Amino acid sequence: MAAAAAVPEAWPELELAERERRRELLLTGPALEERVRAAGGRLPPRLFTLPLLHYLEVSGCGSLREPGPGLAQGLPRLQSLVLRRNALGPGLSPELGPLPALRVLDLSGNALEALPPGQGLGPAEPPGLPQLQSLNLSGNRLRELPADLARCAPRLQVLNLAGNLLHRLPAALFLPGALPLLSELAAADNCLRELSPDVAHLASLKTLDLSNNQLSEIPAELADCPKLKELNLRGNKLRDKRLEKMVGGCQTRSVLEYLRAGGRGKGRGKTDGEREDSRRKRRERKPRPESGEGQAEVDEAGRLLLRILHVSESPAPLTVRVSPEVRDVRPYIVGAVVRGMNLRPGNALKRFLTSQTKLHEDLCEKRTAATIATHDLHAVRGPLLYAARPPEGFKIVPLGRREAKAKELVRQLQLEAEEQRKQRKRQSVSGLHRYLHLLDGKESYPCLVDAAGDTISFPPITNSEKTKIKKTTSDLFLEVTSATSLQICKDVMDALVLKMAELNKYTLENEEEGSLSDAEADGSPGQLSHPKTNASVARDGQAPLVVEQVRVVDLEGNLKVVYPASTDLATAPAHVTVIR
Repeated sequence: MAAAAAVPEAWPELELAERERRRELLLTGPALEERVRAAGGRLPPRLFTLPLLHYLEVSGCGSLREPGPGLAQGLPRLQSLVLRRNALGPGLSPELGPLPALRVLDLSGNALEALPPGQGLGPAEPPGLPQLQSLNLSGNRLRELPADLARCAPRLQVLNLAGNLLHRLPAALFLPGALPLLSELAAADNCLRELSPDVAHLASLKTLDLSNNQLSEIPAELADCPKLKELNLRGNKLRDKRLEKMVGGCQTRSVLEYLRAGGRGKGRGKTDGEREDSRRKRRERKPRPESGEGQAEVDEAGRLLLRILHVSESPAPLTVRVSPEVRDVRPYIVGAVVRGMNLRPGNALKRFLTSQTKLHEDLCEKRTAATIATHDLHAVRGPLLYAARPPEGFKIVPLGRREAKAKELVRQLQLEAEEQRKQRKRQSVSGLHRYLHLLDGKESYPCLVDAAGDTISFPPITNSEKTKIKKTTSDLFLEVTSATSLQICKDVMDALVLKMAELNKYTLENEEEGSLSDAEADGSPGQLSHPKTNASVARDGQAPLVVEQVRVVDLEGNLKVVYPASTDLATAPAHVTVIR
């Protein structure tokens, strides 16, 4: 009896969730590790007596080896199950399903080696996960996938298998009608040796990432995927060397056209009219340069260029001064200036903001590991001060809101979050409200202040309307802050800068149409890109970005960190050239 009475004290989160009839529960942190270890490497049975749960996350627990029995029976309404960065494996005992309402399942970053029947995701007949839309199995040790995966989760839309040990994908995945809704398949960083020609049966596939595998040939049938828009085959030693060069720098459309033609002239022959058209185009071409020079131009055209501008080269380098009070709040910050972004055409701005959101969700671990803020450089007045101040000690004009003290803003967001919960009759919230818990227990809040005394950033909550990114923005100041480590700041900044280079090149090559609204055009008159960037674009049609170093110093001027340093961006992909 004494042991039973001690359980509520050991798991106060469960008692609170039961009392408040919560539909969302997050378990993480150092204390979780000890309690799970004491429970035999499993989740406590009491967790599976909360039938109202819609969202359950248990992450970062190195002692969690298996979920434990009772999950499927006790959580019938579960819609999202996140069990990432634990020690699950080598299988799942017992198997997870059936979970009839589950839509999102994240098992990434565990030690799973196989998912056989009885130790896998759930039964195939009837489907154990009939509503599952997103499955993340990345970062495990899987050598094979269950053959009945498509029957277990027939409505799957997103499948992430990156970073495993897979040698092949089950043939059953590619049967006609097996996964009619699958739009995104990621299997990068595996050991795949072949891709089935039946991949063409994935009628809804839009994104396919097979980079860094052991593929030697790509089936021409891949070009028959009717909706495929994004294809990544980099890092494979393809026998067709022309195709190998194309996947490193050409658009997906060009690669698919090459495959459709059979590659190296294989496949269907050309008609007389097509031959004559080809001859005419060759006659109209300019004289070809020497072969060495021409090949160099082809290779260079497919590359992304990043030019590093050192502090000594910049006429007005930006500096961030750090106040010692941030040590106990959010001590790490890295900054960079990027010039030459083209956000004007079509959906370029939307793609940029979407990529930032995706980084926040993945690499930044929903802002718990790090937070990104992007600013219009022309609205930033340096030097900047990164400080920690009492909640009532500073004001900010949040994105899309009126000016308020930090304390008032947080209180307003808390009230909105409560209202959301009441209206939706669930514990989950959206928008900025999802990050309020990151400030719990803080007596001071971090803030970034410009030379005019205006707060331009309140991490991890929001940026300022003053420095908001617009379509007319071409030069940006980037900041990444973290309460965890300086290295995570640098890793996130590397990923952000590389993504910006890819987006800029995509925008230039696709020549999207789009016009600026009057408000946007008037909002930033006279903004000009960096002259070196403009010259480069005009010269060779490429879109290199200039990345200017930003120094972070203490109040006495002693250097704490500079980005990008010589070791930053050092692991850039082969198709990216960093000019230092």
